[in-house]
Amino acid sequence: MLRPETWFAALRAPIAGRVLRSAAENPEQAHALESGSAAALRALGISENAARVFLQRDAARENADQEWLSRPGNRLLAWADPDYPELLRDSPNPPALLCISGDAGLLWRAQIAIVGSRNPSSGGRDTAAAFARTFASSGLLVTSGLADGIDAAAHAAALDAGQPTVAVVGTGPDLVYPARNRALAERIRAEGCIVSEFAPGTSARAENFPRRNRIIAGLALGTLVVEAALRSGALITARNASEAGREVFAIPGSIHNPMARGCHRLIREGAGLVETADEVVEALAPAAQRLADSLRARLHLMDNAETLRPSPAMAPAAIQTPPPEPQTGDPECRHLLAALGHDPLGMDQLAERTGLTVGVLSSMLLLLELEGAVSVQHGRYTRRAS
Repeated sequence: MLRPETWFAALRAPIAGRVLRSAAENPEQAHALESGSAAALRALGISENAARVFLQRDAARENADQEWLSRPGNRLLAWADPDYPELLRDSPNPPALLCISGDAGLLWRAQIAIVGSRNPSSGGRDTAAAFARTFASSGLLVTSGLADGIDAAAHAAALDAGQPTVAVVGTGPDLVYPARNRALAERIRAEGCIVSEFAPGTSARAENFPRRNRIIAGLALGTLVVEAALRSGALITARNASEAGREVFAIPGSIHNPMARGCHRLIREGAGLVETADEVVEALAPAAQRLADSLRARLHLMDNAETLRPSPAMAPAAIQTPPPEPQTGDPECRHLLAALGHDPLGMDQLAERTGLTVGVLSSMLLLLELEGAVSVQHGRYTRRAS
């Protein structure tokens, strides 16, 4: 098990993801990385330059990293962690570590990526918002990159619809780029989740954003491109999605709109031409069902474990079937339901009322959500009327 300070130093080096994934799974390799021995690092296949940067520890930086990690909602999610999202694990070159600010459990939900131009037309911005609202209300989680334009419109629309959203960023999880999206980022942290494979304090660099795009594509069941020029980062995300075996959708536009040319190219190359959000929801329903079934099986395994870990948020109710066996007869579930009243309660309040840990509560609440016994909005839980 690598210590947080080792993970952060490795991210800054940077050490190749394949080396870190291997070290996360192999105790001997993890020990070699922790040892700080130049010879051991070379034996792991780490370049001389990366090893030199890795061994240059900065006490002030390590203190800042620890301070970030100690804040509520901030978490490291490593490759060997059972909470590491299944879809991302199955994508090409997944990151060895995710730095998360917000609800990490959302990463297990069925997601749709919405991407596009940073300088869209007014119509493109409105279309992104309209599609995001429909996706959010149908149970699909909207994921994007917190950039200006299409990204920001999609995030804001999902939040305004009362649903969380996931932002994958090309900076450290503590920074916001562009800075004008700071208020939006704070809403996402509070009501959704910010994800980064970069250590805290990492500033925006051009080479970071293609790396960010592969994570957006890897987390999602499908990627929708709203408006994009021929040389757009959104097309990189679409290519990443295709390489991961995920669905790619594009909205056609006017032949006179340069922001439609990227979408038209995608359609010529085989992307699904869509005119309504419902077409996307219908196309993704089978994959979302498979993800829900996988999540359900994982939770039943967790229920049999000696110690429960914090669980992912529920898969979309609109595109899943009920679990085969109700859980509400369990004594602890009855105790939890009794603690829930008509007024929404946050996780901390429920932990105080029930005496259960946040990890145990997360698992139980997810199962109750899947049964329809509990509803959640903005991270607060309510018992549904029977």
